[in-house]
Amino acid sequence: MTDRQQREVSTKEPVDYVLLILVLLLAAFGLVILYSTSAYNGRVKFADPAYYFKKQFFATSIGLMAMYLVSQADYRSWLRFAWAGYGLALLLSTAVLFIGDEYNGSKRWLSLGPLSFQPSEYAKLAVVILLASIVSRQASRMKSWRYMFLVILLILPIVGLVGSNNLSTAIIILGIAVILIFIANPQFLPFIWMGALGTGFIGIFLSVESYRLERLAIWRNPELYEKGYQTMQGLYAIGSGGVFGVGLGGSMQKLGFVPEAQNDMIFSIICEELGLFGAFGVILLFALLIWRLMVIATHTKELSGALLAAGVMGHIMIQVVLNIAVVTNTIPNTGITLPFISYGGTSVVFLLAEIGLILSVSRQVKKEH
Repeated sequence: MTDRQQREVSTKEPVDYVLLILVLLLAAFGLVILYSTSAYNGRVKFADPAYYFKKQFFATSIGLMAMYLVSQADYRSWLRFAWAGYGLALLLSTAVLFIGDEYNGSKRWLSLGPLSFQPSEYAKLAVVILLASIVSRQASRMKSWRYMFLVILLILPIVGLVGSNNLSTAIIILGIAVILIFIANPQFLPFIWMGALGTGFIGIFLSVESYRLERLAIWRNPELYEKGYQTMQGLYAIGSGGVFGVGLGGSMQKLGFVPEAQNDMIFSIICEELGLFGAFGVILLFALLIWRLMVIATHTKELSGALLAAGVMGHIMIQVVLNIAVVTNTIPNTGITLPFISYGGTSVVFLLAEIGLILSVSRQVKKEH
């Protein structure tokens, strides 16, 4: 069978509907809770309670379209453009440093006319595809410590560029790399060394700028610092929710007490309005999504498809854990969003595109079974 015939057969197979349903549930829930969380800020800042909802709905619609189109193509075709995609990520991340737009003290956006986007969100996808391509083709060489470190060195430029203004995303990219390399070479000793080197790198990176060290002090004693206000209000929101919450739309903390509640701190409003029960439900949905991605990864016979699924799984898993850990003040504030739920058009578009890629992989799994 030729490559073209193989792709035609593959596209006729149904996608993984469990994965699709879980993603649609998260996206729909995200829109509902976003409207509830952002209505006050939208009314105060833009005289439109649905301002943030409309923008997120538009981005989600584009993301769903991207998910469908990507899922219809053979996932192997994207691997051919892995190096070009990574080069584009480097170019866009470099452009942010010189011509990027700055909001709330962070330069993370590029503007294209009336639209703006975060290249760091695209960089995550580019790194997943690049590493899946390299590791699957050089699987036998991944047993060499030297080659493993060469692969890590390969992504350090994008980690450095992104990390200069977005440390949390740089950590996610490094985490994705470690997960994919570990799949190809499941030996613990090399990763202990990688962990030590990574910790040292992060330590040096934090010490370069005083404000990064300040975050550690704020994390330990948020009540003593003005910048700990957001953390404290988020914890108040979590505590006031109780078991079943105050009801959807009934949050008090979103009324200006938690700054920009629709962004990084949206999980605290979920806890306040839906309580422990609602928070557990959201965590359960993410756990099921991660489980389903793991199932697809383990049942895919081709290493490239398994690595793509594992990379997307790692991306979502790390980001969910980091966001919830920040909101509960388990770790210092890193400014990371909750996938599919926090406000952010670029994030939801590329997340849905990643899911489309894995839906394409799932077609191959179904064909093999």
